[in-house]
Amino acid sequence: MNDYHRDQGPRRVGQVKEVTSLANPIIKDIKALANKKERDETRSFIAEGLKLVIDALDLGWTIKTLVYAKAAKGKTQVEQVALKTVATGGLVLEVSEKVLSAITRRDNPQMVVGVFEQRYAHLRDVKPVVGETYVALDRVRDPGNLGTIIRTADAAGASGVILVGETTDPFSLETVRATMGSVFAMPLMRATVAEFVKWQKAAGVQLAATHLAGAVDYRTIDYRKKPVVLLMGNEQAGLPEELAREATALARIPQQGRADSLNLAIATGIMLFEARRHLLTLDDRT
Repeated sequence: MNDYHRDQGPRRVGQVKEVTSLANPIIKDIKALANKKERDETRSFIAEGLKLVIDALDLGWTIKTLVYAKAAKGKTQVEQVALKTVATGGLVLEVSEKVLSAITRRDNPQMVVGVFEQRYAHLRDVKPVVGETYVALDRVRDPGNLGTIIRTADAAGASGVILVGETTDPFSLETVRATMGSVFAMPLMRATVAEFVKWQKAAGVQLAATHLAGAVDYRTIDYRKKPVVLLMGNEQAGLPEELAREATALARIPQQGRADSLNLAIATGIMLFEARRHLLTLDDRT
């Protein structure tokens, strides 16, 4: 990867570049962020849509590169985002719809795309308190599932999502899309199995895990006395024994129909809203 995208140096501050060619080196570098290797090397990722970009800025994220379609030029919100990007040393690109389609891999792309730096919190720094709920995912594989879980955790008021073992990339195009912007609001942590087990023991949490051999109805668990970590297994294999044996409670979600299993994101949502039932109320905005 060349230096066009890596180097966001002072010479670019204040620049708005017009780009129409797919061969432009900066565009090539942004397109390359569709690949995990490039995302990891540059610690960057792409988020699509004006609302997502505005939400990210409101939450304190900095845009490395802002890309918008010519048709969006002159729109007040786009101009404001462009000014903020330039003010923090980012690059602003005005591009054709063809270029946006190539970046997003969509025929009808969003009018605005932002390139951001990845963020992970350190699990060792997380000190759960009563009333907090975390979701721990063992080797989650599907980007749609992970994105939906991050979005659901955000909606339920969870305090973070812990990725245990080798998981799908939370900053892939597919996952970020599925989060609907919640990737900017929900702290993400990574851990090996050993690191997670050590942390949860020291943290004094209630570790509620879903398991096919679960002996407890998930609705009968007391989620009030300690901070809660909901531990969900891999889509195909479920939880390995080394994690299942660490659980305070092995839970099952009762089922009655012909389907013998639930989608991981659905199961996580059910567990989340039950664990936080005593903390959630309708307000005037709902």
